[in-house]
Amino acid sequence: MSDNPLAVEVAGMALPNPIIAASGTFGFGPEYAPYVNLARLGAVAAKGVSWDPWPGNPPPRVWETAAGLLNSIGLQNPGVEVFCREDLPFLRRAQTRVIANVIGRTIDEYARVVERLEREAGIDAIEVNISCPNVKEGGISFGQDPDHAAAVTRAVRAVTRRPVIVKLSPNVSDPVAIAQAVAAAGADALSAINTVIGMAIDLKRRRPALGAVTGGLSGPAIKPIALRVVWEVAQSVHIPIIGIGGIESAEDVVEFLMAGATAVMMGTVTFRDPGRMEAVIEALPATLRALGFECVRDAIGAAQGFCEEARP
Repeated sequence: MSDNPLAVEVAGMALPNPIIAASGTFGFGPEYAPYVNLARLGAVAAKGVSWDPWPGNPPPRVWETAAGLLNSIGLQNPGVEVFCREDLPFLRRAQTRVIANVIGRTIDEYARVVERLEREAGIDAIEVNISCPNVKEGGISFGQDPDHAAAVTRAVRAVTRRPVIVKLSPNVSDPVAIAQAVAAAGADALSAINTVIGMAIDLKRRRPALGAVTGGLSGPAIKPIALRVVWEVAQSVHIPIIGIGGIESAEDVVEFLMAGATAVMMGTVTFRDPGRMEAVIEALPATLRALGFECVRDAIGAAQGFCEEARP
């Protein structure tokens, strides 16, 4: 076992610390390279890539809220071939662990993207965004139905030897059912949560603030929701969970660890403070010690013991 108190393992990936740059907010890496030492991060989750280029949604695409950010980017990306040719070589040179995020409108599209990525070196894991609309099922998100979520997971699992991480949506009545379905279908880990659907009104223009009307809410406002999902899912599956949602401090990280996460992703906060992830990595050892933990592994699931204590 490593002497590094921050070291963790997620689905076979050995990470030097539990801080991962979240997919979407971090682009493909070069955007933040002038401000962040990518090699120091636990890993980088690249922006989602599809088989063909996706143009994204009409503007306006972002809108600041009282405690977060609404975005309606629409998963714009240049397609998997451009990612492999232009972005992946940069990430390899950065000497960081790389999580490739994949998206698709059909199960076959997901599988084709992962098959293409399987031919490339320098990818440590695949993160599957199941919040995409399933065009063959009337537009319902893959992540809103256990059977659809499991079908995507099985298709991806069949074409890769790398760890498969499935990213859970909070926009469902029972995230535990989705988590159990994808775990049974072969997921090696889960990331939770994706953004929460919301909207805002532009008072001066008298219309929705976002071009697509609704968007995904991220930032501190969704942290309690994310913690709840991680807590519930951690008690229902036996695979690692990466916590996401409003994480800004070392204390936030430890909350997610105690709720049952093994690692975390940070995103929205880096828009206003690109160096925040490195600052959290610096602060985490002292924060752990102050709370009575010698290392990250000791904190994982520490609050789950409450369930046993609360039983008569």
